[in-house]
Amino acid sequence: MIAIEISSFGDPEVLKPVDRPKPVANPGEIVLRIEAAGVARADVLQRQGKYPPPSGASDIPGLDAAGIIDSVGPDVQGWHAGDRACAILAGGGYAEFVNCPASQVLPIPQGWSSIEAATLPENLFTVYDNLITRAGLQKGETVLIHGGAGGIGTMGIMLSRAWSAMPLATAGTDEKCTACINLGAKHAINYKQFDFVAEAKRLTNGAGVNVLLDLVGGSYLERNLEVLAPEGRIAIIATQGGSRGELNIAKLMSNRARIMGSTMRARTPQQKGQLAQALLRDVWPLLPAKDPIRPVIDSVFPLHNARLAHERMEGGAHIGKIILTTC
Repeated sequence: MIAIEISSFGDPEVLKPVDRPKPVANPGEIVLRIEAAGVARADVLQRQGKYPPPSGASDIPGLDAAGIIDSVGPDVQGWHAGDRACAILAGGGYAEFVNCPASQVLPIPQGWSSIEAATLPENLFTVYDNLITRAGLQKGETVLIHGGAGGIGTMGIMLSRAWSAMPLATAGTDEKCTACINLGAKHAINYKQFDFVAEAKRLTNGAGVNVLLDLVGGSYLERNLEVLAPEGRIAIIATQGGSRGELNIAKLMSNRARIMGSTMRARTPQQKGQLAQALLRDVWPLLPAKDPIRPVIDSVFPLHNARLAHERMEGGAHIGKIILTTC
């Protein structure tokens, strides 16, 4: 099969098409014939040598994929060759085939193409786990989503709307702010022009936000705390602004606030399977209508041009998910 290999750490040019053996379905696994795969910031970091795959995972990048099940392991129940499916992966998505635990597989929603379904696994697993499971977002609460125009951010806006919460978003251009509003954000703050703390406070009549989804990390830590309402919760899922920051513990205590962090990639198949079942119960019934959760696709590149997909992501102008396709 054709796969995209990180030939050495460096710029996008190090992504090289190679011939790899087709994987087999081990016990508890399926093999997916990939039609489309998502491109994530984690893939860029892995290519740069900053985010190694977990022990035992494929060295091929790619954390989510969609297509048709090619084969199933002898003990797998509920899945059959020919089923349309998407899956969250620990790696291996930049290829024509991938094997993964059956617990991490979900059906492609009715009315969704494989390219559209490739926007779902990594984004939904991450956003649902952090906004709903961990931060406990409730109906009527206000949530601030940093990086609202990216794959995670757009999903955060739409899932918040599905939970009858009020999403606010930050983004770096007016075009991206408009995109956030079109997806359901009540307001979008251009953080290059405005102080997001002051703006979020103004937009909430001084109350602050109940939940904050953060991809920036260290450089935003103190300001994130400032924007929280009492009993507010911060869910940190990336450290694009650094892994260290100053924290006013007295402010944290007086506000009865909570700060939590998590990653998804290294979790066990059992843990990911529990999330898959929660998504199947709570989110999958909403997807056929494509409202409020719909595919948000920035661009589509052929698998062998993965280099161009990474260049697009690093350019910072993308809105929504970047997709690779084998079709």
